[in-house]
Amino acid sequence: MMKAPESSRLTLRKVSPPDLDAVREYRAEFLTSGDSMDGCSNLRRFEDMNQWYDWICRAERPETCPPHWVPDTQYLGVRKSDGRIVGMLDIRHELNDACLQFFGNIGYSVRPSERRKGYAAEQLSLAMEICREMGMDRILVTCYRDNPASAKTILRNGGCLENEVTDGRSGRILQRYWIVL
Repeated sequence: MMKAPESSRLTLRKVSPPDLDAVREYRAEFLTSGDSMDGCSNLRRFEDMNQWYDWICRAERPETCPPHWVPDTQYLGVRKSDGRIVGMLDIRHELNDACLQFFGNIGYSVRPSERRKGYAAEQLSLAMEICREMGMDRILVTCYRDNPASAKTILRNGGCLENEVTDGRSGRILQRYWIVL
């Protein structure tokens, strides 16, 4: 588990089986709102939380990671005061071509009912510490240009816009930010 600074309201921790009911609720809130579930390791595709958990466990290890994927670790952003999952965050340990162009090292989300409280920026800050501990010296974080809240989160954590590219899947403009650790 990532130790949060004393001033932090959140802690980042890896998903474990006792979390799966709360993850199911997190997923349901996104499905109800129609929002994307960024940083959730394909959670949208899994109705069975045990299958999703198996997926994230396999994806974390290079020897079991699916061939089209890069090793990554799934974290929960848990509020210290009440233990509620307010966000999720995925750290990709390396960048393949797709990650370099579109996905970056970190994806994150905050549940719709907990937005506009600074949790995304706090999660990203905590993730940067984990990335430092993993030996990374810089990370790539991306967001769509039509998501100014995410851009603000990245900038607040030291992001420097490298460029904008068109996401061929959606036609939307994607901003690519580097953060030096």
